[in-house]
Amino acid sequence: MVVFGWSMKTIARISALLILFLPILILAHHTLATVHTVIGTVTKVSDGDSIQITTPEQTNLKVRLYGIDAPETPKVNNRTGQINKPGQPYGQESRKVLSDKLMGKAVKVDIVEFDKYKRSVCMVWLDDRNINLEMIREGFAEVFIEYLKEPYKAEFLKVEREARAAKRKIWSLPDYERPREFRKRLKVSGD
Repeated sequence: MVVFGWSMKTIARISALLILFLPILILAHHTLATVHTVIGTVTKVSDGDSIQITTPEQTNLKVRLYGIDAPETPKVNNRTGQINKPGQPYGQESRKVLSDKLMGKAVKVDIVEFDKYKRSVCMVWLDDRNINLEMIREGFAEVFIEYLKEPYKAEFLKVEREARAAKRKIWSLPDYERPREFRKRLKVSGD
């Protein structure tokens, strides 16, 4: 019997290959894969988990650090200078630490995906240092567990447990509120 020009033997072989490779395809879908790697100089640090780089071709790329969520910084109206939304404890410190690490320096970013704000979500490397991991280790960001995948998940969670146990920065706060919950609360209250 022939179906769409293929013999039953060919269809059976294709089916067997699909069954054999299906677990690999599913696993690959659920692990972190770099979409593209870009080299650039950090020209802006927006907060503890967002930067901008400028490539050698003078392209500006907004970057969200993959797998971390830093405390929110106050949002200021550029026209009036008034604070529109308050920040969280350690929000400004987190931004300053990231700026001290990266501002004006050449970095490599491994783009993992793009977020709803059209930012590149990336692993950020300064030489051989994983900056995303450093921000967690030092207590200036938490693991953004809702979006974190392997191969980084286990390592990020281990480092966060160590930072919590040592009560570093955000983990020293008795009433720490996750940035995600802080944003949700402010949105609900209408601020």
